Amino acid sequence: MAERKNRNPTPRIMIVDDEADILSVIKRGLESDKEFEVEAFSAPDEAISNFETHPPNYYDLVITDIRMPNMNGFELYRHIKETDPSVRIAFITAFEINKAEFIKVIPSVEVIDFISKPVSIANLKEKIRSMLPDYFVNAPTM
Repeated sequence: MAERKNRNPTPRIMIVDDEADILSVIKRGLESDKEFEVEAFSAPDEAISNFETHPPNYYDLVITDIRMPNMNGFELYRHIKETDPSVRIAFITAFEINKAEFIKVIPSVEVIDFISKPVSIANLKEKIRSMLPDYFVNAPTM
């Protein structure tokens, strides 16, 4: 994987999910303590258009739902990776996913993590911190 350089003062995250209420809750929850900057999209094609207007490294993490109408999360993954191969991508899904089995079926998709719905904001923040350790390695502990 290509090396990423921190360009953002806080991690910038793109979230893509066709359910507007989920997007709203996640965005509000992640931005509540200003630890993350979140841009949310309910349509994968809008997310791709937005992604392509920014330079590489603009987003530190993309979290996408797998099942969406018109374009699924795997198709979105491929479009985004064509634009910025180094961006980290995670999938969020209500379905149980076995990572080892998934890799056997779709080996071309490099998956950092799967996030299961429903997810609490506290658990989601922990997952994101573990996915973006370069932001949190030297973070003060309380």
